[in-house]
Amino acid sequence: MSADFDIFIIGGGINGCGIARDAVGRGYSVALCEMNDFASGTSSGSTKLVHGGLRYLEHYEFRLVRESLSEREVLWRTAPHIIWPLRFTLPYLPGLRPAWFLRLGLFIYDYIGGRKKLPATKSVDLTKAPAGVPLKPEIKKGFEYSDCWVNDARLVVLNAQDAAAMGAQVETRMRCINARRDGGIWHITTQNTQTKEEKTLTARALVNASGPWVDDVLENSLGDKHAQNVRLVQGSHIVVPKMFDHDRCYIFQNADERIIFAIPYEQDYTLIGTTDHDFKGDVNNISISDEEITYLCAAASDYFTKPIEEKDVVWSYSGVRPLYDDGASKAQEATRDYVLRQDGKNGDAPLLNVFGGKITTYRRLAESMMEKIEAALGKKNARWTASSTLPGGDFEPEEFDELVDQFALKYPFLERKLVWRFVRSYGTKTEEVLEGITSLEGMGKDFGAGLTEREVNYLVKNEWAQTAEDVVWRRGKLGIRMSTEQIAGLNAWMTNGRS
Repeated sequence: MSADFDIFIIGGGINGCGIARDAVGRGYSVALCEMNDFASGTSSGSTKLVHGGLRYLEHYEFRLVRESLSEREVLWRTAPHIIWPLRFTLPYLPGLRPAWFLRLGLFIYDYIGGRKKLPATKSVDLTKAPAGVPLKPEIKKGFEYSDCWVNDARLVVLNAQDAAAMGAQVETRMRCINARRDGGIWHITTQNTQTKEEKTLTARALVNASGPWVDDVLENSLGDKHAQNVRLVQGSHIVVPKMFDHDRCYIFQNADERIIFAIPYEQDYTLIGTTDHDFKGDVNNISISDEEITYLCAAASDYFTKPIEEKDVVWSYSGVRPLYDDGASKAQEATRDYVLRQDGKNGDAPLLNVFGGKITTYRRLAESMMEKIEAALGKKNARWTASSTLPGGDFEPEEFDELVDQFALKYPFLERKLVWRFVRSYGTKTEEVLEGITSLEGMGKDFGAGLTEREVNYLVKNEWAQTAEDVVWRRGKLGIRMSTEQIAGLNAWMTNGRS
């Protein structure tokens, strides 16, 4: 019996979109549904890092750390507009992890991941280095190491965009409400969450990459009434006005053995996070607690000369990590590695479930998933994503500033700061965003914070944006600079047909 698609994927987070892109690039026919917007769950709630996970070494997750470290420079080459290197300062405090232990961990970090371009670890005298200026005077020494930053939500959208460009059928606001096997084929019913219109299609294989909802999908759409595979762990972040003027980031140890990061954010702010605690509430309604805000402010204030108070918080966000439940006693000890499981009997249409995972390893997770799909459906084309680029990323990482110069020269009526933001968001596709524009007036209505009608129309047409929230919190982070009234005005304009 023939099917409409080779593979149907439930979930438009980083894992679902990464699998869709890899699969369609190998020649499979692919469909994907996401019940909300892309990256509306866990994938936009991260600390925005492509990193090896220094603290995972303490839990002996060497395979995960090695794979993560090897991916840093691969992903940097893939999307140099939304991924770039960061230099982290790890202050040493007596009474916490000993200095020899930190040196050993950083030595392993430097040499097991195939680092080529990223600078190596070194010791740093914080009484002389710029990174020591905002810290308390008693903090005199530390270490520096390298990782990378990523615009997490844009990474998801660019994977979806590339998958669609290669022929995948990709839909948002589309929920899978039922899936059943019949004759070796999956019959899948989806429902538009806005119009409630339903449709049924068929696929040879079904991938459940629905993140925190993975057990819900198994239970409610697939009839597995005993699905208990993931441990939901909440991580929350706060954003405060810029705490320091240099470009270094910090990783702070805490007395409770947790760590937090303090990272330059959106030019004018500092991002602080994350927390780690088990989540038992409604996964559709996640927000930072007062206790988490207090914890993050206090933890950072242990290091910074200028204390951080709750009134300083200008924005916060929370996400729930769907970690594979390995029985770890503490939330911060639960594995961040991914588990891929195929369910069903031999000869059944395969059901492949994704448990856990992290932004950094999404591409490798997709390759591992493709091994299982190839075993079930037959192999088509070879691996390809490691040497590819995502939309807008077809330039060398070292050429970013040159690209900004080129667009600033071509569009002199735009402020350089705006051109910089465009290139950071769209890379070489900035040309598509600005195509035909010859004056500032040509950008159309200004909604605030440099967001114009021209950019919003591009996001609606090319990146599935439907609401103001999609635009200002996931396609970018302009919401942090816009007033409530400005965001409401944008939403009204988009809702009323963009006229």
